[in-house]
Amino acid sequence: MPVPANPIVLIPARMASTRLPGKPLADIHGRPMIVHVLDRAREADLGPVVVACAETEIAAAVRDAGGRAVLTTPDHPSGSDRVFEALSLLDPDGRHDVVVNLQGDLPTVDAGLLRRTVAALAGDATSDIATPVVPIGDPDERADPNVVKAVVGFPEGAETAPALYFSRAPVPWGGGDLYHHVGLYAYRRAALERFVGLPPGVLERRERLEQLRALENGLRIVAARVDTVPLGVDTPADLERARALLVRR
Repeated sequence: MPVPANPIVLIPARMASTRLPGKPLADIHGRPMIVHVLDRAREADLGPVVVACAETEIAAAVRDAGGRAVLTTPDHPSGSDRVFEALSLLDPDGRHDVVVNLQGDLPTVDAGLLRRTVAALAGDATSDIATPVVPIGDPDERADPNVVKAVVGFPEGAETAPALYFSRAPVPWGGGDLYHHVGLYAYRRAALERFVGLPPGVLERRERLEQLRALENGLRIVAARVDTVPLGVDTPADLERARALLVRR
């Protein structure tokens, strides 16, 4: 496959959230959370950054901060579907060959993690999708079903390797590292287009993990080993942690 040359970063965002309604506009030091995510993406300097939003109030907050936003259909079943619609609206001629799907609830994500993910895709000609993983250090996370594990066998000295499976269970069996999957993706454009056209997979429904749909249909995912798991904001307690972390910036 050709080396990716022209990425775009798309950030899906919607107001509906069971545990933290209105999450994208949650205040963090006087600025909405979605604007902090936008800032982190801009720091990566990969290409254009656009928020793909379901509601006009998110678009207004992004534009007030000098960012770009595009309104999408409110009832998309996933962020990937929202990202693909935004891509189709923004770039109908197909100029962007890589699409980074950055969740809108990662205000502390490191710009280097975004660059590392895109580099992993560029460095593996057989891959369709790249995603970061982090060795699990906390023993409690190994059995926590909310911590998704990536089954990856890194050869000695390698920092990238094929992702063979994802699970909420502590897999694989035996000694050695388990890897925490970070839900951030860099897609080759054709892979994203194919992915959103596929029906949910058998294992995807069982594990409740969308990325298994790609593996079940023969798409190849390369994992990039990184050092840090960004804080995902899902609850009021997470929001307080994000505020504490970002005050240092």
